[in-house]
Amino acid sequence: MEECCSTKPKNDHKHDHEGHDHDHSHDMKDKSVIQMFLPALFSFILLLIGILLDHFVKPDWFSGWIRIIWYLVAYIPVGLPVLKEAYESITHGDVFSEFFLMGIATVGAFAIGEYPEGVAVMLFYSVGEVFQGIAVTRAKTNIKSLLDQRPDEVTVIQDGKPQTVKAEKVTVGEIIQLKSGEKLGLDGELLSETASFNTAALTGESRPDTKIKGDIVLAGMINLNTVSQVKVTAAYKDSKLSKILELVQNATTQKAPTELFIRKFARIYTPIVVFLAIGITLLPFLFVKEYQFSQWLYRALIFLVISCPCALVISIPLGYFGGIGAGSRNGILFKGSNFLDLLANIQNVVMDKTGTLTEGVFKVQEVIFKDDINKDEILKLVNALESKSSHPVATAIHEYAGEVDHALQLDHVEEIAGHGLKATVNGKELLVGNLKLMDKFNIRYDVNAENIVYTLIAVAYDKKFAGYLTIADSVKPDAQLAVNKLKALNVKTTMLSGDKASVVKHVADQLGIAAAYGDLLPEDKVNKVKEIKAKRETVAFVGDGVNDAPVVALSDVGIAMGGLGSDATIETADVVIQDDKPGKIPMAINIGKQTKKIVWQNIILAFAVKAVVLILGAGGLATMWEAVFADVGVALLAILNAVRIQRMTFTSE
Repeated sequence: MEECCSTKPKNDHKHDHEGHDHDHSHDMKDKSVIQMFLPALFSFILLLIGILLDHFVKPDWFSGWIRIIWYLVAYIPVGLPVLKEAYESITHGDVFSEFFLMGIATVGAFAIGEYPEGVAVMLFYSVGEVFQGIAVTRAKTNIKSLLDQRPDEVTVIQDGKPQTVKAEKVTVGEIIQLKSGEKLGLDGELLSETASFNTAALTGESRPDTKIKGDIVLAGMINLNTVSQVKVTAAYKDSKLSKILELVQNATTQKAPTELFIRKFARIYTPIVVFLAIGITLLPFLFVKEYQFSQWLYRALIFLVISCPCALVISIPLGYFGGIGAGSRNGILFKGSNFLDLLANIQNVVMDKTGTLTEGVFKVQEVIFKDDINKDEILKLVNALESKSSHPVATAIHEYAGEVDHALQLDHVEEIAGHGLKATVNGKELLVGNLKLMDKFNIRYDVNAENIVYTLIAVAYDKKFAGYLTIADSVKPDAQLAVNKLKALNVKTTMLSGDKASVVKHVADQLGIAAAYGDLLPEDKVNKVKEIKAKRETVAFVGDGVNDAPVVALSDVGIAMGGLGSDATIETADVVIQDDKPGKIPMAINIGKQTKKIVWQNIILAFAVKAVVLILGAGGLATMWEAVFADVGVALLAILNAVRIQRMTFTSE
């Protein structure tokens, strides 16, 4: 399971320097279920007839070479593919594979005349392989169909007429016509005055999202009302949904520690089992008076069948894959199974304030300038300078002040991290930012920030303090619930912000967050996270994934809010929450915990059953039938348990 949801042709048998990786999907997506079971069905019929002839009908002719050939023909359809896999594994340096174990166990059974049991072991093993392949393929298909629901064809306006064309062939700049109920095939800019969309394919939320002219709309969104027109801004392969699909495809390449341990364990464990089987066969010769080689070889073969690590090797990656799928279904993208493990044990969630716990949609509350300042003129300058920034504060000022006067000449524009903006206008210095910016440039001011709850934007012009604006942001509806759920999971919450301390304290008091710090520069946030990590505690940082890159890099898990709006966010973060909802943070942790619980249930089940049957087999108290249950039966139970995670319901409410 090195890849998932792959849309390109692939060879399911991957070879590298570490050994032979086995993908249980075995090109199964190109076969029907009946085709997959045909070899096993043919072998089963021959085996059943053989057992009837052996024990009930007992004809004279069914003996000697005829009997051997009969069981050999029954063995070939199910045994030959496994022996071929064993040979390929050996040629690539992985001698002690599960295929090798099954191969020597069944060939050995034939060698001592236990033909029916040799066929039965390989038959049930092959049936188990088919079930495993179906489970893996279904998991891949479910996630791919869940995410990639783009139409193959779209309606493009060409020469004023609608034309149906392949979505892959549409170029940037073309105009798509979208009828009511149709799904958008490519990313674009809405040309219609207004349109309402269902964004479930991208965010996991079916609540309508109303867009206005000029807004960005994304592939996978469903138009809910009147006919709309969209100007294509990205090629089919470059759409947000394509990037999300690629992210999920590559998610299983980053393995969880448990998964990596099992793989390494299997490589050490399997050769030990082979040598133990040799010991079970030969060592009794030195200690047992009536030593029978065939009897001890049979016990050794049982031992080999039981010891096959298939249940662990397939069910554990499948469990993690199920967790990634459960996240995708709820609009949470995990970049690897290792992050599911890390989130399951996370002790601290450190959150940025703006855009994470608050809407990030600021509105100007007050505009207070000195009496000798021309308010309209200074606002024009502030608006022009803020237009150079992508910060939410800039948007609020633009909404309040109106259109930017592009005739204004701004020189030497500079953004000072954690402080604000600086520029030169008409040869005079213009500063717009927080009071730390005023302090930095030795601007004297007569404002007591402690008395102002809202975010304060100070303005200085020509080396003099001109006045200030206040900006307010609102807390997200589910922020309180998210904090409460994190507390219920025994996860400590901390809020860090570059915003002024009084604003941060106001929001923290609303949400019940005890540890909250404001007036922080990017390096201050890093130091706060370092303080937590110094206590040897794990930290997940939730922010925009770009401006807070140093903190994201330092934390154990970087979680990006609003990954839908930023390609850079998708690249930076370990986990992306697509719909900006803080309620998805505890949900992501819960998915990690449930996934880890299922993985460990499978590990304990496999080891417990195998240990019991191994002891019974070595002591001669278990037959090949018990061995088959210990291997194939446990594998199937583990797989059924692993796919449970895909059916679980997780809520953020």
